[in-house]
Amino acid sequence: QVQLVESGGGLVQAGGSLRLSCAASGRTFSTDTMAWFRQAPGKEREFVAAISWSGGSTHYADSVKGRFTISRDNAKNTVYLQMNSLKPKDTAVYYCAADLRGVLRPEVVADEGEYDYWGQGTQVTVSS
Repeated sequence: QVQLVESGGGLVQAGGSLRLSCAASGRTFSTDTMAWFRQAPGKEREFVAAISWSGGSTHYADSVKGRFTISRDNAKNTVYLQMNSLKPKDTAVYYCAADLRGVLRPEVVADEGEYDYWGQGTQVTVSS
């Protein structure tokens, strides 16, 4: 059974940091593009960041550029999202996703329909 399991969420003050992890099991994701999305209360899910299978290419939403960093460890089948300088507007449930096509395509990377597997999400709450 293929699973993506997120962890690392929690409550943090504005200006603080959190590191999210997404552990994959059931198959290797080392050839997949991986991404993070988030959904705030009352809002649609939105793209946050993506990373190519090799880690050599990344793409970020404008709202998180310079503050968040996506990375991966293919040996551990795990993807990370380092979040710094957190703001209350970053409060959301964060989801990781896998695109089996592997090639990071900037023109579609933010499209939820491009992703084949999703995790259950982890809550991030940033207090002011």
